Amino acid sequence: MSIEHRDDTGARFGMWIFLYTEVILFGGLFILYAVALAKFPQQFAEASHKLNIYFGAANTLVLLASSLTIAMAITAVQRNKPKQAMVLCISTIVLAIIFLINKYFEWSAEIGHGIYPGSEHLAEMGPGITAFFNLYYFTAGLHGLHILIGGTLIGVVTVFIAKGKVNSERYTLLENSALYWHLVDLVWVFLFPLYYLIL
Repeated sequence: MSIEHRDDTGARFGMWIFLYTEVILFGGLFILYAVALAKFPQQFAEASHKLNIYFGAANTLVLLASSLTIAMAITAVQRNKPKQAMVLCISTIVLAIIFLINKYFEWSAEIGHGIYPGSEHLAEMGPGITAFFNLYYFTAGLHGLHILIGGTLIGVVTVFIAKGKVNSERYTLLENSALYWHLVDLVWVFLFPLYYLIL
């Protein structure tokens, strides 16, 4: 076994360990959500209806598209098509930016209506709705931070592709970046129905 192969194997293993810790982090938040939902089922449904489902659905489509573009970037690198891979990576970054812009406008509207943690208006709605929005802002905010980190990482990989450091023979960094991105997308696939689609 070559040193390079061992390095790649170690890098992949390290990424899976890191992703496992991320699953534990968000898993804990989902458990907290489940406990609060069991305690305040009606209030959670009422709070959910205050969210803009169109923003949530649009961002879901955006992230699904971004998972496709980053997966296609790996295929392009494997086929020794660096320019195509760079375009696909940049497309993923653009989709990430669109997600964050959508989230900015969505949160701006909610905050404009006095719905944000610590506001008097939110407190007046009762403990159930307050619990819902506290969890929503924290979990969605944490997810947004992961989007920012993932987009930055893919940006670095794009530079490495341009410099030939990531190529058809060495593309583990791109694979690991894609794994991270897929996890971020998967988390949102859970967040969307949990917060926006409560009946």
